[in-house]
Amino acid sequence: MPLVDIELIEGVFDDDQKRRMIHDVTEAMVGVEGEAMRGVTWVRIKEVAGGEWAIGGKPLSARDVKAMQTEPA
Repeated sequence: MPLVDIELIEGVFDDDQKRRMIHDVTEAMVGVEGEAMRGVTWVRIKEVAGGEWAIGGKPLSARDVKAMQTEPA
């Protein structure tokens, strides 16, 4: 039984996006191991409060992440 944890900064993704993550991760496991994997694949989304997640020593908030998403590549 696979257990997949997805950790996110709270407030970055809405409920629909989180449902799609759960669906798509489950589909990925089914794609690897077959349909029998669907009923035993657990996906958990854990949200971490803004400021309790950091990159390069800089704490990030949902606002910071959303700003990074709109920056040109």
